[in-house]
Amino acid sequence: MKNEELFEAALKVIPGGVNSPVRAFRKVGGVPSFIEKAHGPYLWDAQGSRFIDFVLSWGPLILGHAHRAVVEAVREQAALGMSYGAPTRLEVEMARLVCSAFASVEKVRFTSSGTEACMSAIRLARAATGRRVTVKFEGCYHGHADSLLVKAGSGALTLGIPDSSGVPEAIASTTAVLPYNDLDAFSSFMQSQGSEVASVIVEPVAGNMGVVLPGPGFLETLRAQTARCGALLIFDEVITGFRFRFGGYQDIAGIRPDITCLGKIIGGGMPVGAFGGRAELMDMLAPAGPVYQAGTLSGNPVAMAAGIATLKTLRDEDPYEGLDRAMAAFMGRLCELAERSGIPLTVNRVGSMAGIFFRQGPVEGFADVMASDAERYARFFHAMLEAGVYLAPSPFEAAFISTAHTSDVMDQALAAAAGVMERMGA
Repeated sequence: MKNEELFEAALKVIPGGVNSPVRAFRKVGGVPSFIEKAHGPYLWDAQGSRFIDFVLSWGPLILGHAHRAVVEAVREQAALGMSYGAPTRLEVEMARLVCSAFASVEKVRFTSSGTEACMSAIRLARAATGRRVTVKFEGCYHGHADSLLVKAGSGALTLGIPDSSGVPEAIASTTAVLPYNDLDAFSSFMQSQGSEVASVIVEPVAGNMGVVLPGPGFLETLRAQTARCGALLIFDEVITGFRFRFGGYQDIAGIRPDITCLGKIIGGGMPVGAFGGRAELMDMLAPAGPVYQAGTLSGNPVAMAAGIATLKTLRDEDPYEGLDRAMAAFMGRLCELAERSGIPLTVNRVGSMAGIFFRQGPVEGFADVMASDAERYARFFHAMLEAGVYLAPSPFEAAFISTAHTSDVMDQALAAAAGVMERMGA
């Protein structure tokens, strides 16, 4: 079947034809590609077209699609059973790996998604502090829990609906939203209302409004102000965890949060989330303490097997320097191509993760992101897709590469981009 036929069939039985809104291509137009298979750096759609993949399932596939060690681990565990609803040795091994990678994490609890991890971290912070207010930042996405769908990024930003219908005002009122990278706004809020704040949750590198890096002193101020006010600092490293190093961006920044939320890479492509912190804090969770959190598929053995294989490969092979060089070279060349064609382009990058913004000047916050040319991105997206390169179907999402993106693959993508930029600038 063709993509159009599959989408028409999907619309009859799935709301909007997709199971996650950003997949619907609403911000770039057209019909979504229905993927049949993937291997290494490539995707193949239902029509047999092959694409170089810069989405990588929205980040987790840092080793590429169908990596041999990950597939073998999944195959071996699946043959022993898909799910038990009981403790396993794999959970213990995975927990030890995560704790070894983060100085801030002494104990960790696994969930089935990043949404669950962030939701549970906020509940834990409220219990630990006895307070009700959560501070988040414009454009940061921490999953679709009710209290966090307030000026969110990711799919909510893509669809232009930063607040969701169905979220009661009483719940939304427990969340305060401040501008990302605005030190004065944050400090002023904490001075006046810090005694009511249970937690401040932040993507240390915002990856759900494109890629926006923390400005000088931003994360340091969050740490200092939360400590002063007795609030907990939560780093949402669902995207950034294990993406730049064997650990998190918190190590690069030199900041130790109270709670760290993880996902994406630690599942090796399977549904996994996690949150962790100091032992005395984490021991407030049931059954050790009074904070209830549970999940039948939490610590699922197949997902744990995939995650262990991924993390051990990253630990043992340490591919981060090579990934950094490859993405730096690619995005640098992309900027040169845009400049040659007279196209305003700004790229924000850290390691193997980058945001592409069609605008002149720096992109340092939500307002800058919204001022970028979304229509031009849509044209770029479709032209690249036609040339065999799959980018995020939204101007508000990140691009990623994997260890499977060899120099030959990156050269192919650059050749495609050169032709696209030339035509767009004509």
